[in-house]
Amino acid sequence: MALPLPYSPGAGAPNGDRCPGRPPAAAIPRSLRPWERSTPGPVEQPIFTTRAHVFQIDPNTKKNWMPASKQAVTVSYFYDVTRNSYRIISVDGAKVIINSTITPNMTFTKTSQKFGQWADSRANTVFGLGFSSEQQLTKFAEKFQEVKEAAKIAKDKTQEKIETSSDHSQASSVNGTDDEKASHTGPANTHLKSENDKLKIALTQSAANVKKWEIELQTLRESNARLTTALQESAASVEQWKRQFSICRDENDRLRNKIDELEEQCSEINREKEKNTQLKRRIEELEAELREKETELKDLRKQSEIIPQLMSECEYVSEKLEAAERDNQNLEDKVRSLKTDIEESKYRQRHLKVELKSFLEVLDGKIDDLHDFRRGLSKLGTDN
Repeated sequence: MALPLPYSPGAGAPNGDRCPGRPPAAAIPRSLRPWERSTPGPVEQPIFTTRAHVFQIDPNTKKNWMPASKQAVTVSYFYDVTRNSYRIISVDGAKVIINSTITPNMTFTKTSQKFGQWADSRANTVFGLGFSSEQQLTKFAEKFQEVKEAAKIAKDKTQEKIETSSDHSQASSVNGTDDEKASHTGPANTHLKSENDKLKIALTQSAANVKKWEIELQTLRESNARLTTALQESAASVEQWKRQFSICRDENDRLRNKIDELEEQCSEINREKEKNTQLKRRIEELEAELREKETELKDLRKQSEIIPQLMSECEYVSEKLEAAERDNQNLEDKVRSLKTDIEESKYRQRHLKVELKSFLEVLDGKIDDLHDFRRGLSKLGTDN
């Protein structure tokens, strides 16, 4: 948020219906009292509308901003056709948060790229508007300057009318005196005298009213001068606040850089913490592995105590194994010899089978010969 413009109203706070530099409320018709109207009348027309966040200066400190709306609201310029005046109106729901009549002495100041403000001596406050973009702020400021120039032209025309009416009143006073002199020569002196008395009373009242309006006009001029001085002081204060804002901005940039460095250091610390956590987990894992290795080592030491016995048993088993191998070798030799004998036996069996076959064949031949011989013997016996 932009730094606020130190407010110096110059004329003091309003009291009741009175405000310095303004005629008494009783002397002005109620319909022409802009400070008592909160919403645009039927003769007012909107000439420019935008949306912005509305702020008001803190009445206690005159330095801090107080939000007048919770969100962006409509802010409009209105032109009063009958009074030839301009107002800035903003309404949030049923609440009027801005009702500021623009005068030629007002100044709209841009305090940042999206924030602007102006002082309203009648409302005894400073209004601030926060826009969503720099373009909206620029358009509002340009419209404020246009309306301010138009209000100045309207004020000059009003001043000319007041001076012209004052001249007419003085001329009417002179004419009334001449008419009074002429009335002494007429036939209806008594009637003219009474009329002359009435005119004198009216002239006296008119002169009193003219003096009263001259005094009030002078008061307005003095009030305008005070407001001009206050605005000049405010402009000087704005420059001072700008310098302070520049210093604060530089300090803010330095602090932001310091914060970035600290955040980077915090990130490094966090990374180191993560590394330390990982190292702790790794150490715990290694310690668990070490405990397992120690358990295995104990088991191996216990096993190493029975190694001599196992060695002796191993030697005994080795001797038995060697003896078994020798026996096995002997058995293999015997098996080989048996295989040789079996082969020779098989060979002899085959040879014997061949011989037996041949013998059987010879035997069969002999048997056949015997049968033949028997049959021959039988036949011989039969013949004998």
